[in-house]
Amino acid sequence: QRQLVESGGGLVQPGGSLRLSCVASRNIFANNVMGWYRRTPASEREERELVATVTKGGDDTNYRGSAQGRFTISRDNAKNTVYLDMKNLKPEDTGVYYCNDVVSAIMRDAYWGQGTQVTVSS
Repeated sequence: QRQLVESGGGLVQPGGSLRLSCVASRNIFANNVMGWYRRTPASEREERELVATVTKGGDDTNYRGSAQGRFTISRDNAKNTVYLDMKNLKPEDTGVYYCNDVVSAIMRDAYWGQGTQVTVSS
């Protein structure tokens, strides 16, 4: 059974920080590159956009767009958990954040968790 549980979102002022967590079932987490995604009000066709990825060993990370330099993705394989540390948050970061393994994420009928809402506003 696949399970993804995201948490850590909230309301934060511009320039603030948040740490998101995602606990995944082992069949999702093990041996997979994991990613954080988000759906923002500006997302075309309400698609989720990739924010960051981390390899199985946690030693290789990649960031998309404005996440570079502000966000840090990491994982704890013993806890089947992936994290997203976000700093210097901007209003355009507002959205619902999800995690998934990058292979499943591109499938049309992919399973997704409920996500966690991040709102950046003064």
